[in-house]
Formats: sequence, structure tokens, C-alpha cells
Amino acid sequence: MARTTSGSRKGMLRGFGDLEAQIMERLWAAPEPVTVRQLVDDLQQGRAIAYTTVLTVTDILYRKEWLTRQRQGRAYAYRPVCTREQYAAGLMREALATSTDHTAALLHFVTEMPAEEAAALRDALAELDAGPDDRPEP
Repeated sequence: MARTTSGSRKGMLRGFGDLEAQIMERLWAAPEPVTVRQLVDDLQQGRAIAYTTVLTVTDILYRKEWLTRQRQGRAYAYRPVCTREQYAAGLMREALATSTDHTAALLHFVTEMPAEEAAALRDALAELDAGPDDRPEP
């Protein structure tokens, strides 16, 4: 999921640029692959944007391996390679990697969580401890 300096997803992650993030949000929310025309039509509800701009940014996301594409008539339809949650987890892993004391960083992170998130974390850890045979289906 992470990207290297050459642009593939194998090295460092980073936050997306503004238009990249808007495109990814729409693709994550879409139940089916989405064409650039569909993205443009959706984005133009909030601002004027050129088809070629969206095409260029979508192609960049594809070349960086954040998207897959399949032919749909004369156009391509795009879908994200990972879920929004997988992307967020990668960002968290990257942030943790910047600390020299992972335990202390995790402790600070957890102590700042709202109670509901801490409970969800406890549940997730208990699910991992239960083992693969005892885990509920996703």
C-alpha cells in the first residue's frame, strides 16, 4: 500500500493532494468502478473543473498504483486498490515508524482516544487474540 520514490505503492505513504483526495473519496464511496466522465460530473457539482485535469490526476493515481482500471467501452473505469480503512492504517503505520519508541507513541495515541474508539480497539485486539477460527466473518 505504501509508495516508493519511483511512484509505486511499495515505499513511503503520504497524504493525497487536494484533487487526488477528492477523487479517492469518490472512488472509495462508489460501489462500482467509475469513469473519468462520472468523476468530472460529480466534482463539477462543487466547482468548475476540466475533464483533462481529472483525467490527468486519475492517470497519475493509476500510475502510482493507487487505482486499477478496466475498459468500459472507449473509456476506462477506475477503482481503488485498497479501502479507505487500509489507507488510513498505512498512514498510522508510517506515523508510528517515525517514533524511536513505538510503545510510548502507541500509549500517547491510545490515551488521547475517545472512550468509544478505545473500546473498539479493545474489541479488535480481543478478536485478534481469539485466533482466526474464532473471528466473525467481515
